[in-house]
Amino acid sequence: MKRLFVLAPLTLALATAGVSRAQENNAPSSQPDASVAVNLAEAYPVTHSWQFSGAFASPNYTLPPATITEAAGPAEPLPAAPKPKFITGGRDDFRWQLALGVTLLRFRSPYYYATAVGTNSAVTYFTNEWFGVEGSINTAFAPTIYLNEHVKYFSYGGGPKISRRNRKWEPWAHTLVGGAHILPKTATGKNGFALQVGGGADYRIYPHLSARIGADWVKTRLFGQWQNNAQANADIVLHF
Repeated sequence: MKRLFVLAPLTLALATAGVSRAQENNAPSSQPDASVAVNLAEAYPVTHSWQFSGAFASPNYTLPPATITEAAGPAEPLPAAPKPKFITGGRDDFRWQLALGVTLLRFRSPYYYATAVGTNSAVTYFTNEWFGVEGSINTAFAPTIYLNEHVKYFSYGGGPKISRRNRKWEPWAHTLVGGAHILPKTATGKNGFALQVGGGADYRIYPHLSARIGADWVKTRLFGQWQNNAQANADIVLHF
């Protein structure tokens, strides 16, 4: 009986210790939750600001915007270089033309005939792609006649010019009205009227340069009479 009273308290103490250890083992651990919280905070950082409404303040949480990276596609080709203004038919071509060259004049009158060689120059301004206004000056010199007198011819004029301005060949026609001066003079004078009608063609070598050939019928009024003459030109033409 005395042994029973001794063993009872010992047995009760052992049972209490076993129950306490079992409760400690079954208690939930806070370590995994803390690790998960840290990982979420690193993955999704949260910025916040405080909004005040009256006497109360409440936090305003804003998630950072997502960054989307798109795959780079093929590079676009560079735009083609603009075409120059020197284009066929209906183009916005240069408006000014300056022609410089040589001329061959066959002058016929009741007093003397002369085949003269000289210079030709002309300036043309085009108001549109086919119509221009031209001004021209011609000089010509012939061999000796009449006791060592040389034939010297000078003419000037202006008028309309019509041209078909293609890419390479440019045919044209013009009419020039002006005056003429010739030596040796006669008793009736040395100055008179000149009408020049003709045409020709330009061949475009470069955008700013062409070669020209032309021929004209030249009607003059000198020495109190009308003369029918012929003229041919060969020029280079500058476009600007």
